[in-house]
Amino acid sequence: MNILTLTPFFPNQLDGAQGCFVSEPLVALSKIGVEGTVLFAQPFYRAARHPLSDAVPAELVRYLSLSGGWGLSSAGAFLFASALKRLRRLHSEKRIDLIHAHAPLPCGHAAMLLAEELKIPYVVSVHGLDAYSTNQVRGITGEWCRRVSQRVYRLAKRVICVSNQVAEEVLAGGPAIRTSVVYNGVDPELFFPGDEPASPPQSILSIANLIPIKGHETLLRTVAAMASQYPELHLEIVGDGPERERLAALARELRVDQRVRFSGRKTRREVAQLLRDCVLFALPSKYEGLGCVYLEAMSSGKVAIGCRGQGIEEIIRHGFDGWLVSPDNVQELGTALATLLSNVALRDNIEMRARQTVLQRLTLTHQAVQLRQVYEEVSS
Repeated sequence: MNILTLTPFFPNQLDGAQGCFVSEPLVALSKIGVEGTVLFAQPFYRAARHPLSDAVPAELVRYLSLSGGWGLSSAGAFLFASALKRLRRLHSEKRIDLIHAHAPLPCGHAAMLLAEELKIPYVVSVHGLDAYSTNQVRGITGEWCRRVSQRVYRLAKRVICVSNQVAEEVLAGGPAIRTSVVYNGVDPELFFPGDEPASPPQSILSIANLIPIKGHETLLRTVAAMASQYPELHLEIVGDGPERERLAALARELRVDQRVRFSGRKTRREVAQLLRDCVLFALPSKYEGLGCVYLEAMSSGKVAIGCRGQGIEEIIRHGFDGWLVSPDNVQELGTALATLLSNVALRDNIEMRARQTVLQRLTLTHQAVQLRQVYEEVSS
């Protein structure tokens, strides 16, 4: 099969880890007979970021876009206009069997228009809970985003969701939408357990973009509440984003700035090493479709702490192969951390079972096989 991937997320020269949840399954797909090309979509108002890919051909495609919500609701049409000539060329060189778009706006919208023009079926992946962009964009423009997304979903041969919770959000748009749940996978050869954590015995690692929904403030307040009882407690936060300065100021205000390290972005191999070196992984995110980083922590033989009511609840069995707490709950998160830091035997058992959960059903190979099955179903 020959698949055209249209995505706004992909490793690039400025951020080699961005969009790894798109690029890494493509490598696994190539090993089971699914070839393809990537069109990495970027609006002109952003600095050009050329894609990085050793295993899968990838090209940059830039498009016009208006600012704000109106821009998001109309960007797919501009992307369609920019990508059409490129796609015609690729299709003439080697027949494209299917377009796989990531996110409904703008790539799903563009895929819908390209599919109609070139008579190629398309599927669209939804990676988060804001399936209709109505949390991201409010008011009239949000309504336009909802309408465009709804049409994209209805005309797609399949909407691929990273969890059942995401599928429920998508299906709220109407019963005519056809969904499949394909959980993200992880590379167990990159993310594997270490012999002994290299960090102090009370070290916690958190990895995410620094945005409000990720729960970093709750994590900082929990560390502050535990500081007197756990003098060696340290927290490392990997990632960057608009919340960084506010979170750093909060750490100073809580007098835990000497215990908290903001490490910025890291490469995939650096992240894998940090996961091997830490004692616990915690990300109390309160709006998460699934969260690849939880799977990476589990594959690395670490207890991953996530929140109930999020997509990761479909993977983690509380107290068996991970740990779940309520969102925005400092006391509950503190109890979880204290329990796991003090009970080494419990932690060891969870770590072993977490790794096995990944190996049994959540590797990149598992994900690739399920994606190929969807491709074959919709292309037949």
